[in-house]
Amino acid sequence: MRLAFCLYKYFPYGGLQRDFVRIAEECASRGHQVTAYTLSWTGDCPDWLNLVVAPIKAVGGARTSGPNRYRKFSAWLAQQLKQCPADAVVGFNKMPGLDVYYCADPCFEHKSRHLRPWWYRYTPRYRHFSSYEQAIFNPGQSTEILMISSVQQGLFQKYYGTEASRMTMLPPGISRSRCATDNADEVRAEFRREFGLGDGDELLLQVGSGFRTKGLDRSLRALASLPASLKSHTRLFVIGQDDPAEFKSLAGRLGVTDQVTFFSGRDDVPRFLQGADLLVHPAYAENTGTVLLEAVVAGLPVLVTDVCGYAGYVAKAEAGKVLTSPFSQEKFNVQLAEMLVADKQKWRENGLLFSREADIYDMPIRAAEVIERVLEKQQ
Repeated sequence: MRLAFCLYKYFPYGGLQRDFVRIAEECASRGHQVTAYTLSWTGDCPDWLNLVVAPIKAVGGARTSGPNRYRKFSAWLAQQLKQCPADAVVGFNKMPGLDVYYCADPCFEHKSRHLRPWWYRYTPRYRHFSSYEQAIFNPGQSTEILMISSVQQGLFQKYYGTEASRMTMLPPGISRSRCATDNADEVRAEFRREFGLGDGDELLLQVGSGFRTKGLDRSLRALASLPASLKSHTRLFVIGQDDPAEFKSLAGRLGVTDQVTFFSGRDDVPRFLQGADLLVHPAYAENTGTVLLEAVVAGLPVLVTDVCGYAGYVAKAEAGKVLTSPFSQEKFNVQLAEMLVADKQKWRENGLLFSREADIYDMPIRAAEVIERVLEKQQ
């Protein structure tokens, strides 16, 4: 069967993008022909995937941006699918015309009402994204929805009254490559030698593109607040596809420039998970937070805010600490200092035990099963 997988932007290190590839690969392994339609693609394309990049241009050759670009993409996609029909259209961003939607993004309506000024709901940008969300979640729509956050499912049903029968909750889709290996101690020792970390040094790790949303400012302030004796041997490594200029400036004002190292997206994140002492993730908002589970199964303790969809797994595994809302910078600072000086072995052991027992690896399989059910209905 022919499947059209639709995504606005692909780059190798995004969580949504990794899910896109893993679900597409699972479908291809079942004998389906998968074509990816996108506005941009950065990185290699696997040979089992057909790739079509939309030639969306504005006057003068410059690329359009924002909602206008997405509208052009939707119109272009509709024409493509008339010329080359698909048996099912699977979207990884909200847009009209989907048979299946993988819901990695939070509820736009909720964000608009609680994280934006009152006048935002009168803007063209709001009208665009609201209409695209309604095209999926309004009652009476036919799109099957793959959910990955029970919190977000409740919000969508609150604002739209979406039928529960159209929503399937998927387990997390953690790659087993993130689990601690038999030679984890050797990997850790080599990593720390490479980056000049001594036995008494503490390494904080923050992973994720979108530094503002992930709360990197909070992490920098917490690092700067540590007692001098602790701060002097604590470092922070930040990994993500984002412009670090604003946060380098903040680190300078806080006096911690020499203790913070920025990395762009990388393929060797498991090494960092083994080499660090604590993952910090004080996000302002986070639909899921895959890196939280990746840290847990690697045996890396986690300090996270409760707004993250996967924070509950950290609590369930007893593999770190979850900060309750409303967020308090002072409480975060205190909790960070306490965790750095605590014996972390129990958190590590709990995480490794969780990695062996929890149902957190089969998301692509479950997603492919839903897509095939949709195909069966349409035959």
